[in-house]
Amino acid sequence: MEEEAKNTILITGGAGFIGSNLCEYFLSKGHEVVCFDNFATGYRHNLKDFINNVNFRLIEGDIRNATDCQNAVKGVDYVLHQAALGSVPRSIIDPVTTNDVNVSGFLNMLVASRDAKVKRFIYAASSSTYGDSVGLPKVEEVIGKPLSPYAITKYVNELYAEIFSRTYGLETIGLRYFNVFGRKQDPNGAYAAVIPKFVMQLMQLESPKINGDGNFSRDFTYIDNVIQMNELAILTKNPDAVNTVYNTAYGDRNTLNNLVDYLKEFLSVYDERIAAVAVEYGPNRAGDIPHSLASIDKAKALLGYNPHYSMQEGLKEAVSWYWDNLK
Repeated sequence: MEEEAKNTILITGGAGFIGSNLCEYFLSKGHEVVCFDNFATGYRHNLKDFINNVNFRLIEGDIRNATDCQNAVKGVDYVLHQAALGSVPRSIIDPVTTNDVNVSGFLNMLVASRDAKVKRFIYAASSSTYGDSVGLPKVEEVIGKPLSPYAITKYVNELYAEIFSRTYGLETIGLRYFNVFGRKQDPNGAYAAVIPKFVMQLMQLESPKINGDGNFSRDFTYIDNVIQMNELAILTKNPDAVNTVYNTAYGDRNTLNNLVDYLKEFLSVYDERIAAVAVEYGPNRAGDIPHSLASIDKAKALLGYNPHYSMQEGLKEAVSWYWDNLK
């Protein structure tokens, strides 16, 4: 990879799990990083390792406020838009707020980025866009109908990005994240993701509860693969690689039962009692798709994507981080 120029990169939702990892990475590369967050789901402790970096700037604000967005994009070369209200269950309980943040906030950021003439707008899309499509692996150009309000909002993001590319010439790239996990992912709260939640429960010798029989499968994707995709989306000079969307995944799938088995194996290195913890099963969750597996051929061909971490390799890294930071 050629030596990249130093840029000013705005990361919305930069205090969140993915956003803070992106902040840390691009600061380590010598870029100037602007973090824009309202701390609704992000945390100040995610910024502690670089809050005093001379190349880092924090803007507290809300993407639902157009003026905040305009202030955030001033002097920015690239936008990595991570800010969103995640969680399918949350969107089912509160579709209005999910829409306000994920659609209206997204549109505010597009308009601000267009007006500020940023070089490229790269945004977190979602595998939930595939909806009721049953084919595997998931290919970018073949989607189904959304199965939740959250999925609708993420699909609308893609439609708006495409229109802004066509109408205003704003370069956009959407990254359809598949079940991202890794360091700094929050294990607490009603909408905690499955991996950190299970890790926390197993560390406390509590039984993890699986929705369904555990045979639903996912393309679990380690955070460093996601960072690689964001960097490639900034670096690409291939005109065919912009104004489109990419699956951001490893390209393999594991069942929830597989996941728990691996977590017990890797955590047992630290506490052998964890190997004997039983698993509980409950009803399937509304809005969940049975199986998810990404084709990453498009990202490999157009961006040169080469994910380095399988689920198992990523889990070893994540488990080590959680053990050091949560015990």
